[in-house]
Amino acid sequence: MAVESSPAASIDALAHALQGVGYHAPRSLVTAVFLALKLQRPLLLEGEPGVGKTELAKALSAVLSRPLLRLQCYDGMEQREALYEWNHTGQLLHMNAARHSAAPDQIEREVYQERYLIRRPLLQALQAPAPGAVLLIDEVDRADEPFEAFLLEYLGEYQVTIPELGTIRAEAAPLTLLTSNRTRDLNDAVKRRCLYQWLDYPDRDRELAIVRSQVPQASAALTEQVTQFVSRLRNQPFANAFQRSPGIAESVEWAKALVALDTLVLDPEVIQDTAGILFKQREDVAALLPLLDQLLAPEAA
Repeated sequence: MAVESSPAASIDALAHALQGVGYHAPRSLVTAVFLALKLQRPLLLEGEPGVGKTELAKALSAVLSRPLLRLQCYDGMEQREALYEWNHTGQLLHMNAARHSAAPDQIEREVYQERYLIRRPLLQALQAPAPGAVLLIDEVDRADEPFEAFLLEYLGEYQVTIPELGTIRAEAAPLTLLTSNRTRDLNDAVKRRCLYQWLDYPDRDRELAIVRSQVPQASAALTEQVTQFVSRLRNQPFANAFQRSPGIAESVEWAKALVALDTLVLDPEVIQDTAGILFKQREDVAALLPLLDQLLAPEAA
C-alpha cells in the first residue's frame, strides 16, 4: 500500500505529484522522468530557454523529497569545479604540524584523507544517502567537449575516479537531469548514455494551468488574456518577427507584474510599459510594438 502512494509509483501518480507543486508536464515528459527513475538512467532535456527544464528538477526534488544539487555549466569549466578539489590550506597545516614527527610517505597518505576533500556537485550526488539526490547538470551545451568526455564515467556507471582515493560509486543512484538549449550539438557518447526528451512551448491550456498555479492572485480573465497573448506571439506569422519567443518563465513573470500594476485588461499601453519582461532584446521589443493591434484583436469565430 505504501508503495502505491509513492509519487513515483506510476506515471499518473508522478504527474499528479508534479501538478501538486505547480509543474504541469505533458505525459511524454512525465513518462521520460518515470523511466529515468525506474531504469536509473540520466535524462537529457533539450528545448528553448524558458520552457521549464530547470524548473522540472526543482519540482522533482520537492515531490521525491530528495536534495537538489545543481551544477551550472559554462565555457572553460574545469573538472575540479564539478567533482572535487583538495583543501590545500588544511593539507599544508597538517604537513607543517607533522613534518617533525612522521615520515614523508606517512604525511602524504594523511593529507589525502577524505577530511581534506571538498566535494562538488557530482561527488555530493554520488555520496548522497538513500533515496539519493536530484542532480541538475544545467546548460551542459555551454561546457566544452573535454568536459563532456569527463562526464562519461559518471553518466554511464554512476561512478567517478579520484586518483588519490580510487573509484567512488553511487551509494544510491541519483536522478540526473542534463539540460541543453542547443547552442551546440552534444557529443554522441553523452547522448547514448541518457534518455532523451525535447521540451517544446506548452499549448495554451497547459500554459493557462501553469500561470494559474504560479500566479493565483491574477484574475481568471487576466490569466486568459496573458496566455492567449503569449501563445499568439509564439505562433506564425508573429514568431518570425522575433529573435526568441517568450518562455513559460516570462509568461509567469509578466502575469505577476500585471497583478502588481493592478491591471484588469491588457491594452497597448500596459504591454508597451512591460515589454521588457517578455523580451530581453531591444530589437524584439521594437518589433513587438507595431504588432500590438493585431495581437490584441479578437480571435475569429
